[in-house]
Amino acid sequence: MPKGKGDEGGFMKFLWNSDTGEFLGRTGSSWGKIIVFYIIFFAGLAAFFLLMLYIFFLTLDLQKPKWQMTNGLIGDNPGVGFRPQPDQDKNVDSTLIWFDRNRKENYEFWSKQLDEWFNEIPKEGGSDVTKCSFGAGGTDTYKDKNKKREQIASCFVDNKQFGECNPENKFGYRLGEPCILVKLNRIYAWEPIGFGLNGKQYNQANFPEIFSNELKELEKDIENNPQQGMKPMPLFLQEYIKKEVETQDHNPQWKTDFLNSVFISCEGENPADKENIGPISYYPHPYIPSYYFPFTNQRGYQSPFVMVQLKKPMPGVLINVECRAWARNINHNRPDRLGMVHFEIMID
Repeated sequence: MPKGKGDEGGFMKFLWNSDTGEFLGRTGSSWGKIIVFYIIFFAGLAAFFLLMLYIFFLTLDLQKPKWQMTNGLIGDNPGVGFRPQPDQDKNVDSTLIWFDRNRKENYEFWSKQLDEWFNEIPKEGGSDVTKCSFGAGGTDTYKDKNKKREQIASCFVDNKQFGECNPENKFGYRLGEPCILVKLNRIYAWEPIGFGLNGKQYNQANFPEIFSNELKELEKDIENNPQQGMKPMPLFLQEYIKKEVETQDHNPQWKTDFLNSVFISCEGENPADKENIGPISYYPHPYIPSYYFPFTNQRGYQSPFVMVQLKKPMPGVLINVECRAWARNINHNRPDRLGMVHFEIMID
């Protein structure tokens, strides 16, 4: 039914009634009261929100998480990360490192990621980092619990100690001998506890016995939890630890610091992968020193890492690689990828 003049006149009168001075059905004083009401209402609402936000921030420490270790979602069992990684925008679930060593633009996609990582490492000599070492006095600046957090410097990561895994060498990718950066994911206040320690103090007299017993306990855990993908510590790592301890008989503090480190091992995941992966080198050594722990959000902190180089991997074959972190308080769980990381390598 077409709109009549009466309807149009009624709407115009609702919009502005000259007889009563009403606009949209309200007088000027009525509009003024409702505007004042909503100004007061929303101002009070904003003030209440800001007050609650202020009270909430009073409960937080901006330098450390409120819930730590087992009380938090992250837990107290660190995960293991690796670099370089595939393009996460194209395939977020991929862990395949696939490159053609004869095509510069292809292998540089991978080497540039490691180059960028190296460039982010704080330079030695700055106020935020200090050079740490095993033994008495080597970690005083870092470990001093009496210092304020802003006064604690981080341990320096020397990017010149990684052998063939360097930017000039394109991290081995142009030679078909790729380097993989293996690191622990950060957990605030977490510290490793080493194998072969009586508590956390090195016991020189019975180290071989303690070390052997702890490895046997690990093997029992493997037998009881076969579905978790647990494995015994590789023999090369066992021998490496024993040898390093023997060479430092004169320095028990060095041994304590060394044994409290996080040891790293990488190997082919399956029998065929073990055959195809070839020799593996670790730079500067197959462990992350204990003086990098704990992470407490100290100034200039750079996550420590180990460079793992595959020296002669079989080209044209997909190789499954598994790297594990070893400490007495690191548990391995394959389904949840705790204490380990998996990736694949394929070289054309």
